[in-house]
Amino acid sequence: MCGIFCIVCPESGPLTKDDVVCDNLKRRGPDSSVDLTVSGSNPSYQCYFSAHVLHMRGLLTPQPLQDHAGNLLLWNGEVFGGLEVPPTENDTSVVLRHLFNCSDQTDILSVLSAIRGPWGFVYYQKNQDCLWFGRDYFGRRSLLWKYDQERKALTLSSVGSCGQSDLGSSPWKEVPAIGVYRIDLKSFVQSGSPTIELYPWFQVRDIATTMETTQEIVLGSCVILKKPTDLLRSPICPLNTILYEPQSNPPFGGDLGELLDKIKKDKAVKGLIEVLSEAVRRRVQTSPDELLDKNHSSVAILFSGGIDSMILAVLANRHVPSCQSIDLLNVAFQRQETTKSQKPSQSKSEAETCSKFDVPDRITGRSGLKELQVLAPERQWNFVEVDVTREELQQMRRERISHLLHPLDTVLDDSIGCAVWFAARGKGFLVQDHNPSSFTSSAKVILTGIGADEQLAGYARHRVRFKTSGHEGLVQEIAMEIGRISSRNLGRDDRTIADHGKEARFPYLDESVVNYLNTLPMGEKADLTLPRGVGEKLLLRLAARQLGLGPSAVLPKRAMQFGSRIAKMENGREKASDRCGRLIGV
Repeated sequence: MCGIFCIVCPESGPLTKDDVVCDNLKRRGPDSSVDLTVSGSNPSYQCYFSAHVLHMRGLLTPQPLQDHAGNLLLWNGEVFGGLEVPPTENDTSVVLRHLFNCSDQTDILSVLSAIRGPWGFVYYQKNQDCLWFGRDYFGRRSLLWKYDQERKALTLSSVGSCGQSDLGSSPWKEVPAIGVYRIDLKSFVQSGSPTIELYPWFQVRDIATTMETTQEIVLGSCVILKKPTDLLRSPICPLNTILYEPQSNPPFGGDLGELLDKIKKDKAVKGLIEVLSEAVRRRVQTSPDELLDKNHSSVAILFSGGIDSMILAVLANRHVPSCQSIDLLNVAFQRQETTKSQKPSQSKSEAETCSKFDVPDRITGRSGLKELQVLAPERQWNFVEVDVTREELQQMRRERISHLLHPLDTVLDDSIGCAVWFAARGKGFLVQDHNPSSFTSSAKVILTGIGADEQLAGYARHRVRFKTSGHEGLVQEIAMEIGRISSRNLGRDDRTIADHGKEARFPYLDESVVNYLNTLPMGEKADLTLPRGVGEKLLLRLAARQLGLGPSAVLPKRAMQFGSRIAKMENGREKASDRCGRLIGV
């Protein structure tokens, strides 16, 4: 994983990058930093490349990586399948070697279509005087762009800056993850209205999301030319839209656990556990040998104690060596009210400190920890209590987080982005026998549960759609969720987590997991005629039971911004879709 940066402009143009952007890139990749400039002639152009590497796999491979023909690659990704990557080799080298062997555009798009895993990249093809760039199908790696009309300069970067205000420059935007882009560099710097070719994912999404994914892309005066080809093949199969025939459910006597145990979908559950376990294995067994220190964790989980993070913890336990600890990162924002209750053994200050951070996710997280300790008593589970005060939130939002969230600026982006940033930092306390001790997670790999709710009808809006439009409406809603996930939160979470020199990994969005779930009819995955805590994400809850989980299997969905209480800390009356004044005013 790394921070990548590129400027393309006429040879006479200045090559500069904002100090904040430079600092943010280096924080993403603390293990190696290299800058490189290449030029072309008739007409002349120059490309400035900068890469900052976080060493995660194989040999440490500095970037930009250049082959003997002068082709150059900036690669911010992980190859988990599709191309063979030997254990001792870095995937950047493997990808560049495959691209070097490509004879035309068809071959290049074929290589990119084959890769399974998250990626954002910039590839300079010297003999063609062209530049390729883009993000994977789900947009799991951040890539931003902006165009300066006065300098005729295109900038690509893993992260931007909300303080940058170049005259004549279009604002930073996220590169839409709807395909791969190509620029003819000579015509680009010569034209007053430069053209960027877009090779879209072929048959990637169904009719329900066509309008959103094929909308006009605007980038300053650039012309985005969509190429009518089928060369970039989607890694995801179409969503099963067969309508669910309602089945008689067992009687509900008031106990959610008993109700869940009466529902049998053994074949579907087995299949989900198999593909999800393999997805977790790929993501926790790819660290260099020097990271496998038994005294430090190599893997951490964004952990609320809810069903999504509990299953990731159970499956990680299968594949992380038993001698290593696993960090469970649990974030809580200071409550504004304090409870009057106080245990006889506690001092007043201890009781108030405890109560200020006893938010819902902290309570369920502690319960989840107890379940994991029963299931895997030999494992050292580090339950990291990350406590955030209002003062620290405001300071770090101003100094760091606002730049990482940019160009996103809604209340929801602020709430979740801040919560994820503090959790991923992993700086908090371990509490043993009521005695807290300072602790900072050393894990470079952070597993997150994003993707479970979108595929398995986990959000409240899914029940609303089901009530108004039935199973057909629910299927359409899920199709829309999968289609728009790249534009909603993945780039944001990549930027906030990577700011700590750590890498976000998304097992629920592994291509094999998504393909498996897409083949199942909706009724196998969710049944919203059943009560909350059972019906939504039904298949995942059944899998949790199969894996030995208890109360956490029937916990209702609770959004991170509410479970951590960040949504209540500053202004509880805002709407999630409102522009966030705390970000705009930075």
